[in-house]
Amino acid sequence: MKVVILAGGQGSRLDDTDGVPKPLVEIGGRPLLWHVMMLYAQNGFRDFVIALGHGGDAIRRFSANIKSDKPASDWTIDLVDTGSGTMTAGRIRRLRPHLGNRTFMLTWADGVSDIDLRELAAFHARHGRRATVTAVMPPPRFGRLTLDGDQVTAFAEKPPGSDGWINGAFFVLEPSIFDYIAGDATVWEKEPLERLAREGELMAYRHTGFWACVDTPADLARLREMWQSGERPWATWGKG
Repeated sequence: MKVVILAGGQGSRLDDTDGVPKPLVEIGGRPLLWHVMMLYAQNGFRDFVIALGHGGDAIRRFSANIKSDKPASDWTIDLVDTGSGTMTAGRIRRLRPHLGNRTFMLTWADGVSDIDLRELAAFHARHGRRATVTAVMPPPRFGRLTLDGDQVTAFAEKPPGSDGWINGAFFVLEPSIFDYIAGDATVWEKEPLERLAREGELMAYRHTGFWACVDTPADLARLREMWQSGERPWATWGKG
């Protein structure tokens, strides 16, 4: 099963990267994209199709160098320029000639997790619908205040999951999803997913383990601190 990774966005909210494309910002001396690819590879999925856009030349250089790494020696990496201004679903649509008429996986280049991707694929195969999205519960971001006038009478951190389930990416998709994408300006998280949900063709794989998305400088700093401390729950390749 091929793995599609969208790596062409500009990452405008990550403003401390000195011009480095977001997929190539480093955690523990390795690009974020490498961490994502390692997760798939260690679950047995080593055939990658990477959608390029912003920063594509830098990602091409990364891809050329990664083949010298022993863990990546048996990876297949197909790099496809999907345009600098193309929206997420448009990038997926442009990859159609590279995916054939087979089930494929999809994720972004900025999220890490300890998800069991083989179980995700098996879940998708069992339900028989067009699409599976991984549902995750984000970590709490803010504490809850109880006020009496201007006085704080109680303070408590928000419990995990208090914001409900959210889209954690890590999709499994049937080729028929291309029929849901109108063109380059289509955003995957809007009309395609909304229509799939309306038609009963979108199923959720619930993941209650670790998940994190690098969307802001604070997100990046948190993962770097975790790596430095040795707390690396997404690094499943170092376990077992």
